Amino acid sequence: MRYLIVVTLLWAFSFSLIGQYLAGQVDSDFAVLLRVLIAAAVFAPFTLWRGLPGRLVGGFWLAGALQFGITYLCLYRSFSVLTVPEVLLFTVLTPIYVTLLDDALARRFNRWALLAAAVAVGGGVIIRFQPLQGEYLVGFLLLQLANLTFAAGQVLCRRLLQQHPVPQPLHRYFGHFFLGALVLALPSFLLFGDASRLPHTALQWGVLAWMGLFATALGMYWWVKGSVEVSAGTLAILNELHVPAGLLVNVLIWNRDADLPRLALGGGVILASLWLNRRGRRPLVAVAAG
Repeated sequence: MRYLIVVTLLWAFSFSLIGQYLAGQVDSDFAVLLRVLIAAAVFAPFTLWRGLPGRLVGGFWLAGALQFGITYLCLYRSFSVLTVPEVLLFTVLTPIYVTLLDDALARRFNRWALLAAAVAVGGGVIIRFQPLQGEYLVGFLLLQLANLTFAAGQVLCRRLLQQHPVPQPLHRYFGHFFLGALVLALPSFLLFGDASRLPHTALQWGVLAWMGLFATALGMYWWVKGSVEVSAGTLAILNELHVPAGLLVNVLIWNRDADLPRLALGGGVILASLWLNRRGRRPLVAVAAG
């Protein structure tokens, strides 16, 4: 779980950095492409091209296309029609998608995991809900597609690592994940990108470099690595922690106002969902032990 918590903190900065320095200023397709290129360059020297199961490699290409390609192309576009708080609000449904997709692939229905994910979503809504104004339907639909593909990508990676164990460590083949993302990010920039809106300040280049190296390369790597150390229900719930973490970043770094009682209440509800998920797993552990 430690990997997932560290990545949650990294990604909490991402929402604020995108909204503060990139949204409406830097072409969204270029921002996604640069992040993918940096991440791919980090893992390229370690990447194995032979001796790996074909399904594992192909699955990582697909997961990268889903979890970073489609997800981040939709996420960046949503900032053009939504505020940062609205983006945070519309991402609260991700835990539900994670739980339902994992159950569908396993051909089962875990009501405790779904209940825990729903409670976590409730905590996120408590923290972030506010009356919506303006044209937000397009942004909402973009983010639901982003939520769904992000959930699908992480569930797929988790199952690939469980079903295709290999002696090589993850960093020796994780580069295939970002090559899959590049398959979508590069054509998207060539077809829809605006070359006149490239970064024009050292700060914007620095933000993209930081996000490419830490939030993207290391963040995605640690998230996938940590996903196999927890249950699917816990993974779903941890998808919700970016909401309170993102608000804390706004308060502590950007000095933005926040409703601290709501933040505490919603955070408490999210923590309670972790307890619910663990309670639901106890009968399974008892049966296995007997």
